[in-house]
Amino acid sequence: MTDIETRPAVRTAPPPSFWIVGILAVLWNAFGAYDYTMSQLRDPAYLAQFKPSVVAMLDSLPVWAVAAWATGVWGSLAGALLFLAKSRHAATAYLLSLAGAIISFAYQFTHRSPEMSGAGAVLPLVILGAIVLFWWFARRMNLRGVLG
Repeated sequence: MTDIETRPAVRTAPPPSFWIVGILAVLWNAFGAYDYTMSQLRDPAYLAQFKPSVVAMLDSLPVWAVAAWATGVWGSLAGALLFLAKSRHAATAYLLSLAGAIISFAYQFTHRSPEMSGAGAVLPLVILGAIVLFWWFARRMNLRGVLG
């Protein structure tokens, strides 16, 4: 069965959890967009918080890895904004984001320095988990007829 066959014909009112998750998703993903933007602009004040090995890794990323990172970041922010706009395309944006994030993190995990362990190794898993959670919730709201 497709989503169209199982979705109610009429949109239903969003539950309070819709707004809570939607606002949290925008805030979470806005920080990711900020991080990406400051990293790509090579903002000295922003990069000063990172170890030199992390900055060196950012400088050495191939174009395709940066493109995957951008897809992950901007796809997820688009998913959050589409979700709040009650668009059924939110779940698709999250799936594109997930693909970009997986590719980006796979490269980063295989090319990281030993100094990037600890929180630097766990954060990508938290990010992937958040994307999956937002995708699942958007899909659930779509099936309930909240998104159109």
